[in-house]
Amino acid sequence: MQQYLLSVHVVEGAPEMSDEETQTMFRETARISDELQAAGAWVFAGGLLAPDRATVVRVDNGTASMTDGPFAETKEHIAGFWVIKCADLDEALAWAAKCAAACGPIEVRPFDELSQA
Repeated sequence: MQQYLLSVHVVEGAPEMSDEETQTMFRETARISDELQAAGAWVFAGGLLAPDRATVVRVDNGTASMTDGPFAETKEHIAGFWVIKCADLDEALAWAAKCAAACGPIEVRPFDELSQA
């Protein structure tokens, strides 16, 4: 079985959701996670804190340096993710459609098969 990353995207500057909308999104996301587990497709999932909570670590000539903030200066950020196992891309895309209905845009990326050994 191939593993896929389904990453949840948020757009900086987009209108904030109301408390009710946020709670609905959390309920729907939990429902999809339960469905993934019941189907045997679940590997791992998690939500991420805001990009301003990130620390970027770089190594130059053996010396590590750390800077605050996200690695990429962008308006879209990954807010969370699922790692799932599916027979093929079509199955992963079907799960992604369910996830997108629950919480917004989803990027689907297959893992490198060599990394799954």
